[in-house]
Amino acid sequence: MKQLRLKVLAGLFLVAGVLSWGGARLWDSVGTLPSVPLAAPVVLAVIAVVLTATALSLRARLRAQRERRPGAKGVEPLMAARAVVFGQASALVAALVAGLYGGVGVFLLGSLDVPARRDQALYAAAAVVAAFAVIAAALFLERVCRLPEDDEGPGGARA
Repeated sequence: MKQLRLKVLAGLFLVAGVLSWGGARLWDSVGTLPSVPLAAPVVLAVIAVVLTATALSLRARLRAQRERRPGAKGVEPLMAARAVVFGQASALVAALVAGLYGGVGVFLLGSLDVPARRDQALYAAAAVVAAFAVIAAALFLERVCRLPEDDEGPGGARA
């Protein structure tokens, strides 16, 4: 399984941000811009909490297994792989969503004097922050589930 790359996440964020900023400008010039849902940052925050809880649980179980504690509950490799795939997929979607709401939020910065637009800009900013929390939790989960031999470079030397 390949490790998630920050360049890919940053690229998705930037492309989605630029496209959504342009789309928001276009949409606003033809009609009314759709509102940013209040549920967006809430759902992203819940996903970040689930990913963090999974990572902490797996880290504790792996540590207990490594230290050969009596009664330690091991981690099945397939379960760890599924958790990593869930984290990677969540991070990719979160990068797109952060770009989407980031672009809309940047567009809304021009009209913060309108109370409704100011609220929408705040919701968009909260969604971007929550999406970054999802990305951070996914990267943490990926690091927790990394095998010891994954840290070694070519020839057995540590990278």
